[in-house]
Amino acid sequence: MDTMPDSTHLFEAQRPRLLRLAYRMLGSVSDAQDIVQDAWLRWQRADVSEVRNAPAFLSRIVTRLCLDAMKSARVRRETYIGSWLPDPVPEPDDDLRADNLTLTLMLALERLSPLERAAFLLHDVFDMPMDEIAATLQRDVAAVRQLASRARRNVQADTPRYAISRDEGDRIAMAFLDATRTGNVGALRTLLADGVRIVSDGGGKVLAFPNAIVGLDKALRLYQGLFRKYGDVETIVRAVRIDGLPGFVSRYNGTLQTTSLEIENGRILAIYKTRNPDKLQHIAGAGGALQ
Repeated sequence: MDTMPDSTHLFEAQRPRLLRLAYRMLGSVSDAQDIVQDAWLRWQRADVSEVRNAPAFLSRIVTRLCLDAMKSARVRRETYIGSWLPDPVPEPDDDLRADNLTLTLMLALERLSPLERAAFLLHDVFDMPMDEIAATLQRDVAAVRQLASRARRNVQADTPRYAISRDEGDRIAMAFLDATRTGNVGALRTLLADGVRIVSDGGGKVLAFPNAIVGLDKALRLYQGLFRKYGDVETIVRAVRIDGLPGFVSRYNGTLQTTSLEIENGRILAIYKTRNPDKLQHIAGAGGALQ
């Protein structure tokens, strides 16, 4: 009897979760898609009748492939031009999945070792039992607990203390967009925190700030200077939540970009702009989310 339809159904049922796992591990949508496609090829070669827990089996394959990929990814990161940000992933309005992470936390995960990152994601985010994680990472349970605990301590400071409501986030995001488009420095001053950070990722492909810009005065001078030089050249494509943060997709002088805002107590703590066209190919499509 041909089991291919059943095995295909099993894999396709897991594909969205596997894509999100690979993306959380690598920070790249295209790399995540490649990893899951590789996992599909390995799944086709496996004796599915011997697999008792398909989700765990597939998570194991994807995690190990990601750990291998992270070695070359870190080498590429060392030669990356300018600031690096994870690929922006818009989220549907009704997306309440437990594995959603903020962009801030995704950046914090970059400080972890590959094994720490895997242990944290699999246990704290994807709720995998410790014994399955141990089998995946080929470590004993005690070692995995230490990895997850160490990772948790390292990212604790970057875990959001409270979630901003979608309405409040959208309101601040649109107020920020309006202030930058009109050069309204007074409005910007009320929106930005004293220690605001602006991070722009162009990857050497398009114009972007090579280093983070930190501080309210520097941010105000920057936006005032951009408005004086270019005027109102930004058009919004759509307001959207990007990796758990309020933001929007727009075109600046015709160049597609995303803007994500880290907000606390009604003030913008950080502004993340992704302009590298290689990271926006999925945005240019219909949805852009990891379904």
